Amino acid sequence: MRKRIGLKDIRSIPPNSEIWDAAVVGFGARRQRSDAVAYVLLYRTAEGRQRRYTIGRHGAPWTPDKAREEATRILGRAAQGDDPAADKTARRTSITVGELCDAYLADAEAGRLLTRTRRPKARSTLATDRGRVEGHIKPLLGSLPVAGVTAQDVDAFMHAVAEGQTRRRTKSGRKRGVSDITGGMGTASRTVGLLGSIFTYAIRRRMREDNPVRGIVRPADGRRERRLSESEYAVFGKCLRRAEATDIWPPSCAMARFLALTGWRSGEAMALRWDMADLDRRTATLPTSKTGRSMRPLSLAACDLLRSVPRTSDLVFPASRGTGKMNGFRKMWNRIGKLADLPVDVTPHVLRHSFASLAADLGYSEITIGTLIGHKNQSITSRYVHAADDVLLAAADKIATKTLALMDARSVADA
Repeated sequence: MRKRIGLKDIRSIPPNSEIWDAAVVGFGARRQRSDAVAYVLLYRTAEGRQRRYTIGRHGAPWTPDKAREEATRILGRAAQGDDPAADKTARRTSITVGELCDAYLADAEAGRLLTRTRRPKARSTLATDRGRVEGHIKPLLGSLPVAGVTAQDVDAFMHAVAEGQTRRRTKSGRKRGVSDITGGMGTASRTVGLLGSIFTYAIRRRMREDNPVRGIVRPADGRRERRLSESEYAVFGKCLRRAEATDIWPPSCAMARFLALTGWRSGEAMALRWDMADLDRRTATLPTSKTGRSMRPLSLAACDLLRSVPRTSDLVFPASRGTGKMNGFRKMWNRIGKLADLPVDVTPHVLRHSFASLAADLGYSEITIGTLIGHKNQSITSRYVHAADDVLLAAADKIATKTLALMDARSVADA
């Protein structure tokens, strides 16, 4: 039967039958045993071979008119010598997004992918990338062929993550450990950013010619530039004094205090070894920080703290069990915070931002602050840090002294 296909015709197709359109030659619809109706197109290649191309099932977005428009577009490609059906089959059998992610992570972990600063990604960044791949990208996009992912797929993915469709609680690799996979706008934005990097990698590997992430409008990543108020500094000081009088692992208390005095990233403090710290010269050299090799001035207060820490390991702040890093620091941080009701949104990173903000309040420039905390845009300053030692050490001392004064304030009385 041949007529211009409309909705009434689609709804009345009997099982195991086809109908054909009178307006576009080769365009039709078929129904097999189920109620589903699929739009199809018959065409011939430049070599004269007949192909059957399935446009899609009836239903959003495919209506008779939309499917007819698509059939006309496909016929145009065939007239130009393309073979849309063969291309579709090739996309289906191509590498999947999940396999692409595995290849990307393998090359990144081997140091073959460099950041904008021409350095391999830091281990902490790679761990975060793997978490986003396993927690969000693979569950939602992993089975799709790389060549077939569209901007619409990426946009739908972003909103799915933002709405929490990938949120779940799973067991981690550590004993009795659990991992909370969360969603939200910030997670969605940062994960789409990673997805863009992965598809850029696919272009370099000639797996596709364009990046479907390009042009996607991402929401703000949700990062808040939280800093401690003067009263919160006092609460934090109270928490530490109480923690130091309890059975909480002493190196975790010392590390929390060290972060407040230096503005370091928690991962940098966890990886700090005694051979990296020169307490006589009041400097610490981090060979593999997030921004590469970094030399940090240390305040007198920070040096005094380090001298008070027992040397029981190569690490300055060792784990309570084994010889590795203190990976359970976040749990200990939470225990410390509960001792005097420190706000739950005060994280170790808040101490870093508070240090930088306090330095700005004291009138120090961005270049000085960046050198003290190892900011990613301050790589040039590390080349002349020796010439600036006196200035930087004086700045570190002044900021640490102010920090201690705020933490020791008695506006929050010890119970």
